[in-house]
Amino acid sequence: MNPQAATLERRRPVHRYPAPSHDYWLRQGVLKLLAIKDSDIRILTLEQCRDAIDKGLHAGGAFSATIPLVSLYYGGFLELDIADPTCRGQDLFVLSKGHAVAALASIYAELGYFDRSVLRNSRSYESILNGHPGPILPGIHLATGPMGQGLGVAQGFAIAGKNSPRFDCYCLTGDGELQEGPIWEAVMYSGQKHLDNLCVLVDRNNGQLDMANRMVFPMPEMESVFASFGWRVLSVDATQYEPVYRALEQFRFGPRNGQPTAIICHGSKGHGALSDFLNKHKVTVADKLNEQELALQTELRQARVVEYRNFYSRLEESAQEALREIARDMHLDSSSRQMIGPVLTSRVPPRDKRIRYDAALLPRIEKTKEYAASDIVTAAMKVFARDSRVVSIDSDLATTSGLEAGVAAVDQRRALNVGVAEANMMGIGEAFAALGHNTWISTFCPFFDWKVLRRIAVGYQERTEAIESPSGWLSEGHGLDLTLLATAANFETRTNGATHMGNDDCTIFDGLAHLKIIDVCCPQQMLAVMKWIMEGNRGLAYVRVMRTPSAVLYDDDFSFDFGQGYVLRESTGDVATIVSSGRGVHEALAAAGECAKNGLAVGVVDMPSIDKDLLLRQYDSGKPLYLVEQNNGYIWQNLLKILYRTRRSETSGNLAMVRTINTLNAEGRPRFIHSGTYEELVGAFGLSAVQIAKTIREQVTP
Repeated sequence: MNPQAATLERRRPVHRYPAPSHDYWLRQGVLKLLAIKDSDIRILTLEQCRDAIDKGLHAGGAFSATIPLVSLYYGGFLELDIADPTCRGQDLFVLSKGHAVAALASIYAELGYFDRSVLRNSRSYESILNGHPGPILPGIHLATGPMGQGLGVAQGFAIAGKNSPRFDCYCLTGDGELQEGPIWEAVMYSGQKHLDNLCVLVDRNNGQLDMANRMVFPMPEMESVFASFGWRVLSVDATQYEPVYRALEQFRFGPRNGQPTAIICHGSKGHGALSDFLNKHKVTVADKLNEQELALQTELRQARVVEYRNFYSRLEESAQEALREIARDMHLDSSSRQMIGPVLTSRVPPRDKRIRYDAALLPRIEKTKEYAASDIVTAAMKVFARDSRVVSIDSDLATTSGLEAGVAAVDQRRALNVGVAEANMMGIGEAFAALGHNTWISTFCPFFDWKVLRRIAVGYQERTEAIESPSGWLSEGHGLDLTLLATAANFETRTNGATHMGNDDCTIFDGLAHLKIIDVCCPQQMLAVMKWIMEGNRGLAYVRVMRTPSAVLYDDDFSFDFGQGYVLRESTGDVATIVSSGRGVHEALAAAGECAKNGLAVGVVDMPSIDKDLLLRQYDSGKPLYLVEQNNGYIWQNLLKILYRTRRSETSGNLAMVRTINTLNAEGRPRFIHSGTYEELVGAFGLSAVQIAKTIREQVTP
């Protein structure tokens, strides 16, 4: 078979016959085969529980999700490339209700995404099969589990799937997570975006963690709610296969009308389990009970096989032949025995993430002028976005970021604005990044959703582990290139009020793994940071930018590298050094100029990202080191961590020579910043050039 034919073979729907089938008897045969497959997946799920390190299982949601999942994966509705799950153009699935991972893992082991051995010892530290799914597991594109976030990413996949190559995206949510706000951000936007290639199956099992048999509070009728946001809604009894199968058939093969589809799957927690013990949200199953359940499920499977064989024997030869082929696609042999594997997924091809552009077309920045960061972003994106992998998403603050104007000038399909819905913005951004795009999302510094960002970072880590592992399924270039352009950093919000002031975001997000924090001080530096990101494989970058125009500090040959600080002013006669970032660098340079008028030479260091070696060099000099920051002391807290790691064995040191001027109060506690002009704000915190210079003159003796 030639490579192209092999690719088509891998990506065909599970069923080979043209769907939908209008033959009543053939349909009945498919439904009976799905019932057998139902038993296979439930048995594998129970075996996972038996072999798990904690004997645990999110039983209620895994069992209620089995009929929707089996219908989707074995009903002939998905085009999949199991050998390369990252290949563009195949359909995508997101398990938003990540607690149901055991059922999905059973299906993936059978289809050949990974070996059956992965199902054993799950939830252990050594296992790649965790209590929630993530990209460390072959075929999984994002980490889920935190409720209400998967739909936003699925929606992002669907947006990408509206362009070439076209594909559909499916998402399974639970009715419990529909209590989360981000779900409805995605529901609203999907309806307005006319994503008729998006199908959401809602596992309406009428239970959640605290109350397995009802909701914590009464939920509205799901059908009317989704319909009110412009969705096509199908309501089905999800305790049997035919209604779910017909609904999926209607979505996949029926006419598209510009509406996303919601299939409300009415069932109950633990449906399909034979012991009511498994109706709870999460259970630890004793071996004896598990053995009992496995035996009964095996007996039920045998009865379903007998029923199917009796049915099959009465069919004409042509129908029998069609069903034999369908059965093989369902991983059943001629005797209806389950077939698991073989493993098809291998390490996927690497991705080249470098963005191609003509550097001669980038904006020329003159040192005699002032520029707003948004103007630089717009002008640069008009060049970078000529590469179709560059995508931007704003949340009703596009005028402060400059992203939308720049990308839309090239291709407005890749310049999205989701309105006031930051969580949704972040989910869509993750989707495009997972597909290999260089993705930029933007809002004010305090508006990024920590819960969403943390889940994205978990998925990023799992991708990295899958790339670095000798047996991993991902290769170089399959991380996430996702830039969070954080506008109005430090005092840039000015008169807009305390809720919008970005003096604490960097210190809070500094505790988040894998996030590269960059605080930009200059238009030329902004351009250099963008060029650095366009090299690709930069991961999660949190880029804090000034909102109002600023002077240019660097020459046009300036090159940015993460983890490097820059000495802007230095002499052998320096009596002190000021380290700052963002607009604080401008105040630091002006303060050094004021000190020079009084015969004091003061050095200035710009530290857009933490440079450990440069900080230690300044610390070890023994000269007073002033950390001057228009925030709660991001550089300061990093210096303390560096000193703890490198100097904690010293009985004495130069810590007394380290001085801080920032927005912490006199006791070193954080606080929020109220409205004020820039001049009022820097004055209130002693951060103006004149005040900094005065402090140095009073504290430093040459």
